[in-house]
Amino acid sequence: MEQEQESGQPVRQEQLIAQWMVGEIRDKGSLRQEDAIAYVRSQYGEAYVFVNEQGNVSLEKEVKKAFRKLHRGRVAWDRDGFFWAWT
Repeated sequence: MEQEQESGQPVRQEQLIAQWMVGEIRDKGSLRQEDAIAYVRSQYGEAYVFVNEQGNVSLEKEVKKAFRKLHRGRVAWDRDGFFWAWT
């Protein structure tokens, strides 16, 4: 069954992934990219991941857009460590 927002509109899969990511960071303090990729693959398949130009597996653009909108600048990406954490 598809989830709905308070407005009655369906929640997009990208939004559900973003909510999970923020929840993981809130609960654990950080989220490694490899853990996020593994979760997304296991729950949503390959549709929300891709291999970027550097050869790294990454989250699809719409997932990252929903994530940024949800955390509103309170989460930072550590490029060297490949993880997100509270700022």
